[in-house]
Amino acid sequence: MDSKATNKFILLVLALIVSACSVKFRLDGASIDYTKTKTIQIVDFPIRSSYVWGPMGPMFNNQLKDVFANHTRLIQVKRNGDLKIEGEITQYSQRNKAVSSEGYSAQTELSITVNVRFTNNANHKEDFERQFTATSSYETTRSLNSVQEQLVTEMVKDLTDQIYNATVANW
Repeated sequence: MDSKATNKFILLVLALIVSACSVKFRLDGASIDYTKTKTIQIVDFPIRSSYVWGPMGPMFNNQLKDVFANHTRLIQVKRNGDLKIEGEITQYSQRNKAVSSEGYSAQTELSITVNVRFTNNANHKEDFERQFTATSSYETTRSLNSVQEQLVTEMVKDLTDQIYNATVANW
């Protein structure tokens, strides 16, 4: 075997070892007992914040429903679900996060907070009401209008992942 062939063989063996040792991690329906829990009711979250960006509500509500549709076998129903998620978007705000050496704002932090009420009709010990918050920062040299859609999309994904994990993944 020449050195090129030997090197290729070693690389192939290493690739096989690395792929064989890789860890696969899934959140899909982590702790749902599908014999007891078959349906979920997700009520649209109204915006109760004094500061509002119009598309935020539909983005959040659609993403929350999509997370459960894509990662569980639960059937989404309009009422009387085995699981029920409801709540409201309670805060959408921005604040100065960092100050430059000249004393001006250098970074602004945008945040969304949602209040969630979760009911598990198969096991009421798992019921809760709590708040979830996601934040994202942007350089103050950029306008909020230029970054808002991207940042809200990221925060909505973070929030819906937090809610998914707290309700059915039991993290």
